[in-house]
Amino acid sequence: MGESMWRRTVAELSTYPTELDAHVTLTDQRRIRIRALHSHEERPIRVLHARLSPRTRYLRFLSPIPTLPDALVRRLACVDYRRRLAVVAEDEGAGCAAVVALASFSAVDETTAELAVVVQDDWQRQGIGTALVSTILDAAEKRGFDRFVATIAADNSIIRRLLDRCGRVVAGHTSLGVSELVFVRRRSCGNAAPGSAVGGEWPVAPQRRRTHLSPW
Repeated sequence: MGESMWRRTVAELSTYPTELDAHVTLTDQRRIRIRALHSHEERPIRVLHARLSPRTRYLRFLSPIPTLPDALVRRLACVDYRRRLAVVAEDEGAGCAAVVALASFSAVDETTAELAVVVQDDWQRQGIGTALVSTILDAAEKRGFDRFVATIAADNSIIRRLLDRCGRVVAGHTSLGVSELVFVRRRSCGNAAPGSAVGGEWPVAPQRRRTHLSPW
């Protein structure tokens, strides 16, 4: 790839990704809109977090964090559309585009990105997590990432099933109730039936120093 083409590609991937906008019908026939989070768009993060149950907050942040600190919200909203990107799901029937789920990736290095997802409690188990993860993985792969990391509570069975649907775990490590899973994309992601899962043993991944407040 020539330098001029490379610069053009980088510029295109650094602009707001309108191509991620989609409308999805869930298994319970509710409709959602998926779109990218705008840079510094903090309100959806705050509103969604306020609607989560204490258990879901804990599973997301590995800490019973009742209110997100301003500094953390600013960091989560600091997306550049190339190395940090987030997508939200909005309830199309709410009349006010209420955000009910959010997924993101954040670059670890040039080919690896950390993935995170959270779904509002009363919207779980309807396929919304699979739809968001499929969208964010598509976007990440377009930007050159082909290996992914998820840091989750060891007993977070919902996210484990989601990762089984969308990825093939190639390494994993669990310590003090926290699992770090390294996975690659499973091509059937987005087409599997909600609730399906593929089991398997996870090899041990190298330990890395991590914070529990990973990106959305």
